[in-house]
Amino acid sequence: MTTTIREELLELAEEDYQKFSASLIPGVTNLLGVRIPELRKLAKRIAKEDWRAYLEQAECDYFEEIMLQGMLIEYIKADVNEKLGLVASFIPKIDNWSVCDSFCTGLKFAKTHQELVWEFLQPYLQSDKEYEIRFGVVMLLDYYANETYIERVLHILDNIRHDAYYVRMAVAWALSICYVKQPIPTMAYLQHSSVDDFTYNKALQKITESLRVDAETKRLIRSMKRK
Repeated sequence: MTTTIREELLELAEEDYQKFSASLIPGVTNLLGVRIPELRKLAKRIAKEDWRAYLEQAECDYFEEIMLQGMLIEYIKADVNEKLGLVASFIPKIDNWSVCDSFCTGLKFAKTHQELVWEFLQPYLQSDKEYEIRFGVVMLLDYYANETYIERVLHILDNIRHDAYYVRMAVAWALSICYVKQPIPTMAYLQHSSVDDFTYNKALQKITESLRVDAETKRLIRSMKRK
């Protein structure tokens, strides 16, 4: 099955799209150039077949093979505990922002199992590994920037200390989403935030780029920039 899937991926590969994708994901050199909608079609099909056998044998030589495995976890029918086990097995394969963020977007079961998934995320948010932390942070911005969790989310974001670019950018992104969805507590937090200047200023920049923030508020946010 894995051999067949790789053959399909090779057939779907487009040279021009490979060059375009490579320009967006620095450091990733194993791209075939398969478009995301094609990967989703393939993942949905495998989800109706013997997906457990595929995941046990799946290869990770190409970016698209890893992306496909992450997408497959989104589409399979399994209980939440089995899904979380598959998520835990997949996380060590994440080595770039694209796989990370796409994977998190697909884990929509977090919406209906908020507290269980919250507890699952905590070790990753306290990790010292770049993409384990980014995974945790992107999950927070995707599923926990709500009234119930906002104070806990802001506390966690404020305490993340990691110099990796993709961690700091994820924290900035998360803070901007928190502001857009929960402006009052997030503004109160920003007044005494202890995140580093780069992350803080990037968060402000992302807030001002949002179409859901009015012009007057954007002026205020810009005035809060650290020198």
